[in-house]
Amino acid sequence: MARDFTRSDRLGELIQRELARLIQYELKDPRVTTMVTVSAVKVSRDLSNAKVYVSFFDVEHKKEILDVLKKAAGFFRSSLAQRIQIRMMPELRFVYDDSIREGRHLSSLIDQALEDDRATKDKLSKDK
Repeated sequence: MARDFTRSDRLGELIQRELARLIQYELKDPRVTTMVTVSAVKVSRDLSNAKVYVSFFDVEHKKEILDVLKKAAGFFRSSLAQRIQIRMMPELRFVYDDSIREGRHLSSLIDQALEDDRATKDKLSKDK
């Protein structure tokens, strides 16, 4: 039977938890609000790179917040190396994750379609 989780998956989940704590409690930059969420971390198979997917509510300042996180990547990496026992900590690359916004948009489209469908059924039933 195949293993469900690879080492890179387990490391990604661990980095995600610890990085969320670091951003929330250790990062002192006022440009980054507490509304930054680490939604996923994908670690390469050779464990040398980690793509960190972040989302936040302040989309207008997306570039600025990503720049702050990218500049703090060295701080995050050294702090993670102290917390996680691993031979070599992966390089961190921050990417904006818009899946939450897209999910909300799709959900609103579905709600609108259901509402339109109900209105059409009500109109047809009244016409009979």
